[in-house]
Amino acid sequence: MSDEKATGLVRPALPRGLVDRSPADIAAAEAMIAKIRAVYELYGFEAGETPFIEYTDALGKFLPDQDRPNEGVFSFRDDDEQWLSLRYDLTAPLARYVAENYEKLPRPYRSYRAGWVFRNEKPGPGRFRQFMQFDADTVGAASPAADAEICMMAADCLEELGIKRGDYVVKFNTRKLLDGILESIGLAGDQNAGRRLTVLRALDKFDRLGSHGVRALLGKGRSDESGDFTRGADLGEDEIHEVMKLFESTPQPAADFNDLPKWEQQDSAFASVHYDRRLGGMVRQVFSEPEPGALPISNHNTIRLFRSWLRNSQAIDEAFGELEQIAELARAGQYGSRRIRFDPSVVRGLEYYTGPVFEAELTFETPGEDGRPVRFGSVGGGGRYDGLVARFRGEKIPAVGFSIGVSRLLAALRAIDSPIVASAKKPGPVVVAVLDRDHMADYQRLVAELRGAGIASELYLGESGLNAQLKYADKRGARCAVIQGSNEREASGGRQVVIRDLALGAELAKASKDRADYLELRQRAQALAPEAEMVARVREVLARHRG
Repeated sequence: MSDEKATGLVRPALPRGLVDRSPADIAAAEAMIAKIRAVYELYGFEAGETPFIEYTDALGKFLPDQDRPNEGVFSFRDDDEQWLSLRYDLTAPLARYVAENYEKLPRPYRSYRAGWVFRNEKPGPGRFRQFMQFDADTVGAASPAADAEICMMAADCLEELGIKRGDYVVKFNTRKLLDGILESIGLAGDQNAGRRLTVLRALDKFDRLGSHGVRALLGKGRSDESGDFTRGADLGEDEIHEVMKLFESTPQPAADFNDLPKWEQQDSAFASVHYDRRLGGMVRQVFSEPEPGALPISNHNTIRLFRSWLRNSQAIDEAFGELEQIAELARAGQYGSRRIRFDPSVVRGLEYYTGPVFEAELTFETPGEDGRPVRFGSVGGGGRYDGLVARFRGEKIPAVGFSIGVSRLLAALRAIDSPIVASAKKPGPVVVAVLDRDHMADYQRLVAELRGAGIASELYLGESGLNAQLKYADKRGARCAVIQGSNEREASGGRQVVIRDLALGAELAKASKDRADYLELRQRAQALAPEAEMVARVREVLARHRG
């Protein structure tokens, strides 16, 4: 018999892949989102919102199976037999909204939205069933200028959050490049759609699984740590070699560093290639600062070299035309390869992308749980999805967007002790202690006066004594407490209150042994005041610790 059945109690347990959030978590996320929102609005994007639940066929990510219509998505059947699903991202619902309101919206339609999304997938380290995204999208613009703008805006967001230049990079590529390679190895056409999707998802796992793991998924498949087997794309060795060229490109240098404009010299990444005897091969290294033997990276030259490696086709020509334009526009905006860089390994895992794709990656390292350095990697991404709105309207509607992973980026900001996160912690309310329960009306009057003056305040509603109430106030992060017992209430000169500075009270415990210093600190930490001066004295205490 289980413990639950024996006791009749339900075990309090959070399902795997979900997290609870504390007030500090919420405040930090809101502060971060406010910074990102300011950048989005600076670029002319406006707010929008769609619901958590959509018709399953409107989301349209997976084909139905026997038990539920969408593998990987939380779905249920409504009372009218319609299948509904929790959204798995914010892009598919936006496409539905645009299609439904197309005639009323300005075009191009530029909007941003933040919200929770849900994935019915196997949870693991860094993989959650519920997480927050913050997106910005331009619908109705086919120009590569819209793609380049997304890259520049992503870079500006990271810098606005206090991530130093050189500690991040926004990488860009185009899905048409992969399409051209797959076409060249015979995976074109509807009959190969399933294998193309398997290849796509395998490549998107490169950062997590490395070359060996991706090669296994491109071939017969692989088993993970738990023993679960994932079937591969069943490509041959020659086909795998062709696809893996995406991960073998070497960033190319500018013709002459001294000929570059000063801004580009300062905003270039640097690359070096050397032979590693231990690995038995060439090793590429990219630096955000000049290093001996390293040369400044040129997006244009890297794109040209990679073009020379691949077989000619219409898809390949279109792909490199897009890449050249994005590189040119980013350079025109004075965004160098240190911030925005061509990387053919960026493919993105969602199948609705049709053109340029982007990935925002953090390049700095922090100590992991085992003390070893860990790189945060991707904190956002996006791309062009020209076919998503067309599912509803039957006409091609160009669209491009970018999504920031709020939880992952917030963890990174905490790792670098970002002042945005540190300053987001909100102080607790002023706590009005209750010493005589027969006088609750008096305490209620005090707390109402504080609230009327715009001071966040709380009347203690527990059953504990004064010491426990002060410990409670400390747990709430309160900076000030108001105390009134019978002595203060019945004072001969009129009602009084004790104003207790809880922050100074904490310092008192660690105070200097010098008696004069101790007495001065104690006098400031707790003071008697007429009830009529309560608001002013509380404000003095709060101002003392503001900022």
